[in-house]
Amino acid sequence: MRDNDAELLIDVSRMIWRRWAGVQPTGIDRICLAWHEHFGERAQATLLHRRGRHILPLGASRSLFALLVEQDDLHAKHGSPLAFRLAFAAWLARNARHLAQSQPGRGRLWLNVGHTGLNLFGLSEWVDAANVKPVLMLHDIIPITHPQFCRQGESERHAARINAMLTIAHVIIANSQHTLETLYVYAATAGLPVPKAVPIWPGTPRLARPTAPGSGAGDEFVILGTIEGRKNHMLLLDVWEQLARQNRVATPRLVIIGRQGWACDNVLERLENGGFGDRVERTGALDDQSIARRLSGARALLFPSFAEGYGLPLVEALDAGVPVIASDLQVFKEIGQGVPDLLPPDDIDGWARTILNYAEDASPLRAAQSLRLERFRAPGWAEHFGNVDKLLATL
Repeated sequence: MRDNDAELLIDVSRMIWRRWAGVQPTGIDRICLAWHEHFGERAQATLLHRRGRHILPLGASRSLFALLVEQDDLHAKHGSPLAFRLAFAAWLARNARHLAQSQPGRGRLWLNVGHTGLNLFGLSEWVDAANVKPVLMLHDIIPITHPQFCRQGESERHAARINAMLTIAHVIIANSQHTLETLYVYAATAGLPVPKAVPIWPGTPRLARPTAPGSGAGDEFVILGTIEGRKNHMLLLDVWEQLARQNRVATPRLVIIGRQGWACDNVLERLENGGFGDRVERTGALDDQSIARRLSGARALLFPSFAEGYGLPLVEALDAGVPVIASDLQVFKEIGQGVPDLLPPDDIDGWARTILNYAEDASPLRAAQSLRLERFRAPGWAEHFGNVDKLLATL
């Protein structure tokens, strides 16, 4: 194979800046990594940033793919971005000439599943000039529908991304039917046509299953995700305050797993001054093995979000045999397959009653969900890429 003859082009921009920042991978990051593992052998890399767009030759692409996978493993073990920054700087020094002169796209499919770079000025002109056909994945439009939960200016940036997707996409892959429906609503409001678009659930990273699935031997409940307003940690702190008043010594434990995110000072202050004692624990971000250990002994995963595009922790928990209590969001009804107990995200009393029920050794609600869990089938990566490969073959 010559140096510009790969079948596909795949964007690595998000993987690079996330490794550079040294953050624990989110659901979108896991999807990006899975796509690179699946398509990397038959793809060249593309890079998008404010000062340029690059299609790398095959040799430079392969070395960059290898660096990203290697550094992903190192970061999982050590958590520091320094090794990646040094390795990437060395790769840049070796491949500067390839960044100065981009390869032609030659009408190939360009896979971008991380949203990264889609809001850059001049992207549509680059797509035309480079002669690439974008295959784009949409994860959510939450910054547009729920701007109150996002950084200042993120609604405008995300609108630019979505407008670009609607303008340049050869096909859009939505991570859920719910996400696709929100896209149709947005496009109608913006007066933009929707290109070919299909929903394909992502695969599920496999967490270690508990030794006795669904046993929940401990008294812990777990919430997993970045600490930010959209995830609704405040509801659970209100619930635990109420439980502490009512039950004192019998109050179950709440374990908060996830990094500190945007506009979460109120949650952190509440944790600091709320007087929860050892009944509430904040662990920070954890690796997959540690998450699996904490979940395996949990009575349930709690997922009280105000909005989600998909909700990977819900599927991961159910796949590992752990019951879930979640918000009554449309997307949770879709991906939960009728298994979780769903409650309004503002119903403090309802969440308190349900959590107390689940805390009982002979909980009828938990026993009923454990029976429903037997029919749950988590979407796998083989199924995901089977659907994606069929779609790409039509393009």
